This record gives sequence, C-alpha cells and structure tokens, in this order.
Amino acid sequence: MAVYYINSYDITNMEEFEKYGPPVTALLHKYGAVVLAADLAGIAVEGAPKHMNAIIKFPSEEAALNCYNDPVYQPLKAIRRRSTDNCTMVLVKDLNR
Repeated sequence: MAVYYINSYDITNMEEFEKYGPPVTALLHKYGAVVLAADLAGIAVEGAPKHMNAIIKFPSEEAALNCYNDPVYQPLKAIRRRSTDNCTMVLVKDLNR
C-alpha cells in the first residue's frame, strides 16, 4: 500500500539547504519514491505558511521508513535540520487500503 511523506518547514539557510536536494532525490529513487508536489511558495489556506512544502509518495511504509533510516540519509537529514526550522514530517497511508 502506498504511503506519503508530507513535509513542511521554513528554510533558514538557503545556501546550506541547496546541498540537500540533489542527493535526496537520488535516494528517493532508490526506494521507488516519487515527488508529487514541492513548492517554495505554497498558499496557506489556513494556519501559518512555511517556506517549503512537499508530498512524496512511496510504494510502501517499509520503503518510506527504510529511506528515512538509510545510513546515506543521516548526513543529509543533518543538513536539513541545520538549514531549516519548524519542520513537520508526517507519514500518512493511502486511502486505497
């Protein structure tokens, strides 16, 4: 069953954050993930907007968690944490169970 990471955060250091995207994209492909949406200018319909918002589809919960826990991702996660604030990362299941 497909699952989705929904990510929202404020980028505080764009120069540092730019080191995050390309290697993460390669890692996502390794786990069969697809970026369905990513936007630096999302429109907040309710609540406070954040700079970056993304939805990433994985083929399974196992693939999503394996990607997040992959040793290759750990230094990339450190880059994201150093260059962002107010991070929310939620893993949700597809409704078509």
